[in-house]
Amino acid sequence: MRPIDLSPLYRSTVGFERLFDLIDSVAGFDQAAAGYPPYNIEQLGEDKYRITMAVAGFGQDEIRVDVKDQTLSVAGAKKADEKQRRYVHRGIAARNFERRFQLADHVEVKGADLQDGLLHIELVRNVPERLKPRTIAIGTGKAPEPRQVEASAAV
Repeated sequence: MRPIDLSPLYRSTVGFERLFDLIDSVAGFDQAAAGYPPYNIEQLGEDKYRITMAVAGFGQDEIRVDVKDQTLSVAGAKKADEKQRRYVHRGIAARNFERRFQLADHVEVKGADLQDGLLHIELVRNVPERLKPRTIAIGTGKAPEPRQVEASAAV
């Protein structure tokens, strides 16, 4: 695969360094670990999302969900099996994993739930009011004339 040269974009943009760093990190992404565990990302509403990961065989105490610096990290560490088992066929992968998701600005993790072998992580985008689109009133360019306050004399 040919590396991507982003230097022309660095010269003509301001404030997109994080995006370019993300592109650089994806270019070197390890494809062998890309498939486990499988996951879905669904959009539930305009500002609501859900990540669903298939984590069959993992208990609630074997999965950790962390958020740090706009990165959601989901890690599974399987505890040692107390019983010595002899498998004829082992199709359920029970290997340790770590999967990371880059979160956009103002996306927050609201909670996580493990049910029927599926880990559901709820996300919501909370854009502050000052960053939402708004209409600006257009003035006439003239300063308002000062008004004199009339004082009433006490009788």
